[in-house]
Amino acid sequence: MSNMIDLRQGDCLELLKDIPDGSVDLILTDPPYDVITGGNKNKAAPKGILTENKQLMKTIPSFEGWLPECYRVLKDDSHAYFMTNFKNLEAMMVAIRSAGFNIHNLLVWEKNNATPNRWYMKNIEYTIFARKGKAKTITDSGSKTCHHFDNIRDKQHPTQKPVELMSFYVGNSTEIDAVVLDPFMGSGSTGVAAKNLNRRFIGIELDPTYFEIAQGRINPHAEVFEMGQLDVFGEQA
Repeated sequence: MSNMIDLRQGDCLELLKDIPDGSVDLILTDPPYDVITGGNKNKAAPKGILTENKQLMKTIPSFEGWLPECYRVLKDDSHAYFMTNFKNLEAMMVAIRSAGFNIHNLLVWEKNNATPNRWYMKNIEYTIFARKGKAKTITDSGSKTCHHFDNIRDKQHPTQKPVELMSFYVGNSTEIDAVVLDPFMGSGSTGVAAKNLNRRFIGIELDPTYFEIAQGRINPHAEVFEMGQLDVFGEQA
């Protein structure tokens, strides 16, 4: 088995172009997307309710910019998982289909905490489960569309996902030695899950601070390769 860990710091809109067609077994990512912009300014609002959103990115890449590249690099008859929120759910589903994917299902992660809200507290997050080509059975056919994994209390990234959740998806859609790609790696939970399950991993992250955190979590002693030095099989180019 190859123990290939390929971590790339930079813009995935550019770095994805250097990954060969049909060379990835699974795409699993929590991409940046637009979130609510204000919050509640009412001093009488419930304790803990959002009063200011500090997670907005100055530039958010359009779904149409990177999803076609994900489709290109993914192998036929393979799975992709794209995480999103309710605000962007419809637009992302349209973009996923436009890129060529078929959508299997909408998965729901129920976490152990909730953000106070003026309407209903948000205690779930969404994952669009898609495929390229023919349908492929997941490993655990008894898995449910709503799954329960504890959220992370002390996060190193604002949207950090638990390794257990990412392992659930990786284990259900790949075999040992498969290549897992996360083009928006963040603090590296997908990579940790892939490594723990003896999968190979390609991770891309734009922010140098989060890239360093991801590298430390996934493989602190790994060399960081420039594009063109490695192919997806971990061989020197």
